[in-house]
Amino acid sequence: MISKAEMTEAIILAKAKQELSWSKIAEEVGLSEVFTTSACLGQNSLTKEEAEKLGSYLDLSSEVVKALQVFPTKGTGQEVPSDPLIYRFFEINYVYGQTMKELIHEKFGDGIMSAIDFSMDIEKVSDPKGDRVKVIYNGKFLPYKRW
Repeated sequence: MISKAEMTEAIILAKAKQELSWSKIAEEVGLSEVFTTSACLGQNSLTKEEAEKLGSYLDLSSEVVKALQVFPTKGTGQEVPSDPLIYRFFEINYVYGQTMKELIHEKFGDGIMSAIDFSMDIEKVSDPKGDRVKVIYNGKFLPYKRW
């Protein structure tokens, strides 16, 4: 069995070789662009059917198709990343995390936003001052149980 890192490398190479976009790959697999990309990067898994569709579309080896179906260890590499784009999301949480927590608690009560019953969309918003990135997190509110 190959590792998730080896799986990701094979997928990235196949994607580049065929000059495909993540949205085109996701469309072929029948899943969202965000979820498909996340699975290809090793942070989620695919069903056998989904992995086989992806494998067929990208002409991946059976080892890569099998690795796509393995449940991942999520959030690997917990150190603060040096990649500027990923670091900015850490920075947003450092600066605005407590604000998000306060506002969610004020609006919903004591609880959390699910990362399991969750979706995310990333959109490009044209702006004359420079294009904008719009990230939408949509997670189910889960109140803390009282006993």
